[in-house]
Amino acid sequence: MIGKITGILLEKHPPLVLIDVQGIGYEIDVPMSTFYQLPVIGETVALYTHFIVRDDAHLLFGFGTEAERFVFRRLMKISGIGARIALALLSGLSVSEIHRAVATQDAVLLTKIPGIGKKTAERLLLELRDKFDFDSDHSEVAVISAGSGHDILNALRSLGYNDRELDWAIKQLPSNIAVSEGIKQALKLLSKGK
Repeated sequence: MIGKITGILLEKHPPLVLIDVQGIGYEIDVPMSTFYQLPVIGETVALYTHFIVRDDAHLLFGFGTEAERFVFRRLMKISGIGARIALALLSGLSVSEIHRAVATQDAVLLTKIPGIGKKTAERLLLELRDKFDFDSDHSEVAVISAGSGHDILNALRSLGYNDRELDWAIKQLPSNIAVSEGIKQALKLLSKGK
């Protein structure tokens, strides 16, 4: 799995960018929110990535923040929502706008995105409601962004825990805990249940 790419930005043709990583050029599709934050051609860029393997193609999607990738992955888990629609949603709305739309069940906001009709918007809101954890002011998606938190999350995910359980357990841990200790504490929490 390719989780992050760091290299020299060679080309920008929305939504596609070309990044040179030690002589290998990676074509990466990015949402417009990430595209507008890219440096000028010839500069170093780092993107969080999501790699999709299909029978007819290998696709790499890049994101400027882990929050964007988090939302992209949640969108991809919804039946009937492919990578292109997920990318369109992230191009037309910020992470906090998507979060706010889900929190307030605002289908009108989602229908402003090309390819999203009223029924699709309502289904998205219904299914995303259970895939996001909301903090008290409904402004951000809960995302594990610290290095050890991310490693702990991946280790627990490989053990078969679902995203809801993982989000809950990770929130119980101190922010700067070591990976091995974090896994132990999270497993204890998960074995006791919520």
